[in-house]
Amino acid sequence: MDRVILTREGYDRLVEELTFLKTKKRREVANQLEFARSLGDLRENSEYETAREAKHQLESRIAELEAKLGRAQIVDPRDLPEGKAFLGAVLQIKNLGTGQVFTYTLVAQDEADFSKGKISVTSPIGKGLLGKEPKDVVEIQIPAGKVRYEILEIMKPV
Repeated sequence: MDRVILTREGYDRLVEELTFLKTKKRREVANQLEFARSLGDLRENSEYETAREAKHQLESRIAELEAKLGRAQIVDPRDLPEGKAFLGAVLQIKNLGTGQVFTYTLVAQDEADFSKGKISVTSPIGKGLLGKEPKDVVEIQIPAGKVRYEILEIMKPV
């Protein structure tokens, strides 16, 4: 199986989610299942079916997280080369078509949150920026067409 590359922040967030799911959420789902069983005939009990499906989804997510964490390799962005776009780097880029300037942090797929300026290194934009340096101009194919960015600055996280 492939390793999962995460920043410390991303790893800790997945551990936190796993802990929540294995403790509080598991108890909650078990209580829902117990309540649904108490309603009687299980063959025609929609609450029971819903609770069973919730338990299945919960256990699937727990297994997925345990597998990811078991294959995780934590990368400290401060140890990566300076001046290049790598996992954890904060980039200031300019869209050459619109003139807009954006600040993005390159993160692992599990850490991506576009609303917070965190883009995955597996996304089209993330892939196009990886390994680049300030002043580089990149042309990236995205679903809406091609975009051209100039990398203005690359900062290492603190």
